[in-house]
Order: sequence, then structure tokens, then C-alpha cells
Amino acid sequence: MIRLIRNILSAIKEELKKIVSGLGIVVTPPIEIDIPKDPGFGDFSTNLAMRLAKTARKNPRELAAEIVARIDCRKLNLDKAEVAGAGFINFYIDRRYLSQVIFQIFREQENYGTSAIGQGTKVNLEFVSANPTGYLHIGHGRGAAYGDSLARVMRKAGYEVTTEHYVNDAGNQIHNLTLSIHERYKELFGLPCDLGKDGYYGPEIIEIAKLIKAEKGDYYLHNEWYRDIRAFGLNYLLAGLKRDLREFNVTFDVWFSEQSLYDSGEVQKVLDFYRDNGYVYEKDGAVWLKTTERGDEKDRVLIKSDKSLTYITPDIAYHANKLDRGFNYLITVLGADHHGHILPLKIALELLGRDTGNIHVEILQMVRVIQNGAEIKMSKRSGKAITLRDLIDEVGTDALRFMYVEKALGTHIDLDLDLAVKKSNENPVYYVQYAYARICSLFRVHAEQGLTYQPVAEFKALDVEKAKDLLFALAVYPLYVEEAAIKRLPHKIAQYLLLLASGLHSYYNSEKIITDDPLETAEKMTLMDAVRTVLRDGLNLIGVNVKEKM
Repeated sequence: MIRLIRNILSAIKEELKKIVSGLGIVVTPPIEIDIPKDPGFGDFSTNLAMRLAKTARKNPRELAAEIVARIDCRKLNLDKAEVAGAGFINFYIDRRYLSQVIFQIFREQENYGTSAIGQGTKVNLEFVSANPTGYLHIGHGRGAAYGDSLARVMRKAGYEVTTEHYVNDAGNQIHNLTLSIHERYKELFGLPCDLGKDGYYGPEIIEIAKLIKAEKGDYYLHNEWYRDIRAFGLNYLLAGLKRDLREFNVTFDVWFSEQSLYDSGEVQKVLDFYRDNGYVYEKDGAVWLKTTERGDEKDRVLIKSDKSLTYITPDIAYHANKLDRGFNYLITVLGADHHGHILPLKIALELLGRDTGNIHVEILQMVRVIQNGAEIKMSKRSGKAITLRDLIDEVGTDALRFMYVEKALGTHIDLDLDLAVKKSNENPVYYVQYAYARICSLFRVHAEQGLTYQPVAEFKALDVEKAKDLLFALAVYPLYVEEAAIKRLPHKIAQYLLLLASGLHSYYNSEKIITDDPLETAEKMTLMDAVRTVLRDGLNLIGVNVKEKM
């Protein structure tokens, strides 16, 4: 599905190989061709001459000039190739040839940009995995936007992706949640309420207690209550979590229960394996895993002196379970406070005999919420920490999804709520959605004038030089999809959409689309239709809706 642009790059690489060989240079490193950040440096660029200069015993610019002199631009469908800087070679593609991308888009529609690069790779993508002890917070929102967008991008690149939410329904958090609900339940009957330092103080705990009272009265003041209240609280909070995620355009293929790892004996099986193979020892009443023998800075506690398990123990069993289910590529999205968890987890899995080469942990960095130029930390509604629900209510899913995904996951971001609701080009999601709406408006005006739209099969009247930025942006969309999928960088799609929207707005502002010339109009409308198709597909990849009117 990426034939046009891939054919161009393949042909350039083959030509460069022949030229280098003809110059008597034996050692040839892999030829890398990139898209320059500054369009003034060509459509594509290579540092090949700089990399070969030492072997060739020549000045990089001199070698680059020799290579460029031997390039057959016409054969390669290039407008020109030139030397730049310290020895870069820049390539400019012939726009008439590049205009064929429009017809490829019409043939393939939403399949344009699809590839088979991930074919045969079964991916388990775990993200959010919030403790079901309260509402999702702003950090969970970033992980949700990243994970869901990455899943969409990887599927378009041919990967077989299963999205998964790990439900932490075992351990101390759920125990403390259950106790907290019961304390709030007692409080509703005028009894003392002692939440303690490990209790949960959120307003949702009071809501759950009220629902239980409405349904069961004072039953749990006089009867066994722990199991029922635990189940009620867990189910209530999970339902709310799923509801908020659905509104955020995020769904999961699998909701995996941590408790199931204990019920199936998988956690105990891991512990038994370590003991049987001498990978653990006891010290100070705790059980330690010998991770320092594999390069860890310290050994890790699996079982604490009070006989409770540490966080890593069920996590080891969980990742082993994923691999045993046939996934050969694992991606886990975690908060910055889990960075030190990565190495010991991989070592623990290697001790179990598992291959960790394709286990990738993506760390998301901090999110700040800005309003009126200042950081805000508390919800206006609850007086507590800002939740994902607060942000959805404040700015809407589309703006939030785009702004979360726009920056690389490993960078800190500021969510400017004033910017998110601004109806101007300063707002990135507005800028992209408005590009789509502008094209839709053109088609409405075209129809209102009694004209019939029929896409053309070739360009005769279109000034391809004036449309050059749009044509190039459309042509490289498949490259952005592949890079985003392979490198797990969905922010590349958001960046691409801003690039394409910029090209559209510039063209729209400088060119009259609907003219007195039927042929020119038809060709320009065909170009607009192709841009609309790719904008729609790109926005879908990051979970953002299109708008036909704005």
C-alpha cells in the first residue's frame, strides 16, 4: 500500500549503491534516507557521502559532488539532486510524478498507508491498568490516549494487536478499599468512621456506601459484609472506569484479573520455580530474588517479612502469562515512578527461561493542567485531584486526545485548557479539524452551485508546483504510519496531521478551488478529496473525530 513513495526511495538507494561501487568504494554502510526537518533541504536527504568520506579518503562535499554528478534524475523521477552543508545530498522529487499519489489514495481509500510490516507479530499492548480504587486521573488519561492510538497505528501497519487492561483486584489496595467503603457505610448510620492513613477518602467511596445502604439497609452492620462490599465496590468502580474510557474513545479487548493469577496457581508456580532452582534466599524473614547476579543494582524482595507479596511478584507471573498466551511482542505503558521496575522484571522473566528481547516498557511523564496561565491541581467539582472525567467535561474528548498524543510520551506536557477550547489556529486540534471542515465546505458549495463532482483519472490543468507541499505530505503518510508503529511513537501521526493541515490551509488561502474552468475545478476538487481522506484516516488513528462544519 506504500508503493509510490517506497519505489522512489528504493530506486534512489539502488542508484546510490551503483554509483558508490563505480567510484571504487568497497565498504558501503546501509544507506539511510531521511525527511529533512526543514523542507528547504529537499524532500529527502542522505549523509552517505559524509559516512563514506573517510573510507574514500575524500572531503565529504567533494565526494557528495561526485555522487550527485552521476545521478540520473530523470530516471529516478527527481526534479534535482544537490549537495548541501558539510556533504549532505538532498533530493527533490518531480511533482508531476508525485501527483500519482492522488490516484493511489482514490484506489485504496482508508487502506492508503496500510502496510504488512508487522504481519505475523502478535502484540499484547497493556495500558492504563489503574487500581480500581477511584476515578481515573490525568496521568491515566495520557496513558489511555497513547495506548489506544498506538494500537490503532500498529494495526494499520499489519500487527495483530490485543489491547489489555490489568485489573488490580487483589492485594492491599482492594482490601483497604473494602474497609474504607464499610467505614463510610457505618458513618451513614451515625457510627464512628475511621479511614486511617491507608484509607480512601474520595467522594466516590461515599457514593458507593450510599448505594449499598439504599439496597441493603443496615444489613452489613449485623452480618458478614467483607466479600459483598468488596465485590460491590470493585464492580461499581470498574464500571465507572470503563464508562469514562469509552467516552474517551478507548476500549480494551481483554480485562485481565490479577486475582485470576492467584486462583490459577500461577503466582505460586513462579515462586516454586525460583525456590527449586536456587534463585531465591531468605533474609530478615523475607524472600529475595537474586537479580544482582544478572546485573541489577540490588536483589528484589518477592515475599515480605509479613508474608505478603511485593508488587513485582504477581507482575512476573502476569508477564509470563502473556508470553504463554502466544504473544511475541509485549508493550506495557507505566508511570514514571515505575522506571526502576523494568530491569528487575526482565531479569525475573529471564530466570524463568523467557525471552525478554521483545518486551518493551513505555514510561509516561508528568502531566500538568494549566488554566488562566497557572497550574491547577484540584477539581472545581470535588475539591480533589483532577480526574480524566473533569478534563473530558471541560474540553471534550477530541481536544484532549489530540493534546495528549501530540507530544512524545517521554516528555512532560502542559495541558492548556484555555487553548483546548479556543476556536483558532493556535489550538492544534481545531487547526486540523478545521482543515477537514474547510474541504467539506468546498464540496457543499460545489453542490449548491449545481455542479457534479467526479474525481479525475489524471491531471492536465493542475499546477503541481503550487500543490507541491500537499502532494508531498500525502505521499509520505505511509512512512509516518510505519515509523509510528515500529518505534511506538503515535505522536508522529499528530505531527503529520499538523503538517498536512498546514499544507491544506496554505493552498486553500492562495488558490481559488472552484473556478470558471470545469477541468481545473474538477482536478482541484480531486486533490481536496484525497486530502480529506487522509485527514480522516489520520485523525481516526489517534481517536479524534472529524467535523464537517465548524
